[in-house]
Amino acid sequence: MQSFEKTFHQYSWTSVLDSIYSARKTDVQRSLHKTKKTIDDFLVLLSPAASDSLEEMAQLTQQLTQKRFGKTIQLYAPLYLSNECQNICTYCGFSMDNQIKRRTLSSIEIMQEAAALKAMGVNHVLLVSGEANKTVGIDYFLKAIKLLRPHFAHISIEVQPLSREEYEAVHQAGVHAVLVYQETYHEEVYKRYHPKGKKSNFAFRLDTPDRIGQAGLHKIGLGVLLGLEDWRVDSFFNALHIDYLQKTYWQTKYSVSFPRLRPAEGIIEPNFIMEDRDLLQLICAYRIWNADLEISISTRENERFRNHIISLGATTMSAASKTNPGGYVVDLQSLEQFETSDERSMDEVRKVIYQAGYEPVMKDWDNYW
Repeated sequence: MQSFEKTFHQYSWTSVLDSIYSARKTDVQRSLHKTKKTIDDFLVLLSPAASDSLEEMAQLTQQLTQKRFGKTIQLYAPLYLSNECQNICTYCGFSMDNQIKRRTLSSIEIMQEAAALKAMGVNHVLLVSGEANKTVGIDYFLKAIKLLRPHFAHISIEVQPLSREEYEAVHQAGVHAVLVYQETYHEEVYKRYHPKGKKSNFAFRLDTPDRIGQAGLHKIGLGVLLGLEDWRVDSFFNALHIDYLQKTYWQTKYSVSFPRLRPAEGIIEPNFIMEDRDLLQLICAYRIWNADLEISISTRENERFRNHIISLGATTMSAASKTNPGGYVVDLQSLEQFETSDERSMDEVRKVIYQAGYEPVMKDWDNYW
């Protein structure tokens, strides 16, 4: 079976770290002005040496994004189905060792939450759950997708890694995109953050995007949890993964997300602090390296940063998000996976996008273009 693992093991964490921190300003200028960028240029644009060129990077990012995507921002909202989980993850509010009330939405409750989203004008929904195969497995997902498919133009999922056959089944049921995060590519410390459960299997999770690609899904979304390990090194490996996938499953579209560690029940503090300026540099590095990549910004980020990023690389944003099952109408007090930072309504976010001279898109990109 085709796998990223071979490419992954051609690089070491230490050697990538050394390359990033030894990059020079002359390397940055060379990478910025190359006609065709490579993964090596992405590495250079991540480096501390590139921080002094952030204004130039931001201007180039804006130009490239508008040329490829126009002045549009696609809006979506998550629908959390369950906070049950069989993994122990040291950074997640849903972790199995957290002694909290668990909840999985029934069919009626799913439709009540869906009605609340439709009332906001949402047409793009992201289904999210904890990783509990026995109670929230493929049969549950297929049932939820069947219920929701008539009501939304675009359904994405962010659930536990599935088999190729299961991804084929959700694709046939109407799922457009699958999001899966490696969390960290630092294999030597991965188990420290994931001591128990299926998620502790680093290699199985690493191979998940290959299974998604082989199943023919329209879009794959990747990302790392920014704050676990050095964000620059983790982001290089994330981009390396995307680079491999684009070459292997070239008919598939790709997106990248930027989850920064946020407060949640029972979680660790970030090991590496990522400032807003760092996140802006990372977004610019992705856009300059890869003009076709969709860049998604969630409500983990604050209002000020999200307002600023509308014109600087973002193509997709969540809004009015509730990160707990039933959080819109069914059970407002159930446990959140993490605290949101931007708590504005969908209408308020749409208004801000219009005021920035952009158009908020509530339907699927494919119908829009």
